[in-house]
Amino acid sequence: MVEWGMLFRQLEYFVVLAREGHFARAANACYVSQPALSEAIRKLEHELKVPLVRRGHQYEGLTPEGERLVLWARRVLAEHDALKHEAAALQTGLTGTLRLGVIPAAASTVALITDPFCAEHPLARVRLATDLRSADILERIRRFELDAGIIHPKEQELADLAVTPLYEERHVLLASGELITGQSDSISWPEALELPMCLLDEGMRGRQLIDEAISARELAVAPRLESDSLVTLIAHVGTGRWATIVPESWLRTLHPPAGSRVLRLSDPAPTASIALVTSAVEPGSVLTRAVRRTAERAATDKAFGHLGTT
Repeated sequence: MVEWGMLFRQLEYFVVLAREGHFARAANACYVSQPALSEAIRKLEHELKVPLVRRGHQYEGLTPEGERLVLWARRVLAEHDALKHEAAALQTGLTGTLRLGVIPAAASTVALITDPFCAEHPLARVRLATDLRSADILERIRRFELDAGIIHPKEQELADLAVTPLYEERHVLLASGELITGQSDSISWPEALELPMCLLDEGMRGRQLIDEAISARELAVAPRLESDSLVTLIAHVGTGRWATIVPESWLRTLHPPAGSRVLRLSDPAPTASIALVTSAVEPGSVLTRAVRRTAERAATDKAFGHLGTT
């Protein structure tokens, strides 16, 4: 019979090997020698009585059995961590590290959740990844590599996840005041698209919202500059020669550049729902339950209420 501590180490080595796809890199990540890691996985194969890894002169991938069992290994390790965090919380309060994935559009608003979370749980830590797309976040939650995520829930498969709606994000036009002289506080789509435009990359959800709005009006846009960074777009507007369309919440955190103006897009502006998602497995980890409670309070207390108004 395998001792429990040894079994968890073997499972950890197996999961890391599957992630790294290389024996030496996996050994470095686990702070053990390559022979020690290889031997631990051989013992795990012997204990489970199935081959997990295809071996030649080097790592060649997981066997079909390994591909199925690595999902269980991730889940066992996640449940093991959840058990330890639950026990620690009963003694000293919530501990451990909350791993939170955030889409770029919500990077400027995530503090409305993480700040009260950290204030309520001073022994807990938070690790943010703010460069992920919604689909990537969902995949990592299902692989137990993230505890929670802030995403665009529309068009995502969420049947196995718990969803906490946060707010509706509205997009606005940001442009140099010299480019939009004579405009009031709003601008039509045809007028906006005549401006020298810089936009998010095609394929990013924020850009898709803009393209959908433009297509619905039988218009077209050909931005001279595209980027995967909202900060970069706002910086270009600061030169005085560009216009862009960005989530309004970003302009609550990063104030519009000097000499620029923010205009509402008429007829109407593109909007997108933002939500927190976590695993729906019960009881779930104490960290997951805690961040979900924080998000629910933030939404109920209207912490996000100012984001939809200029």
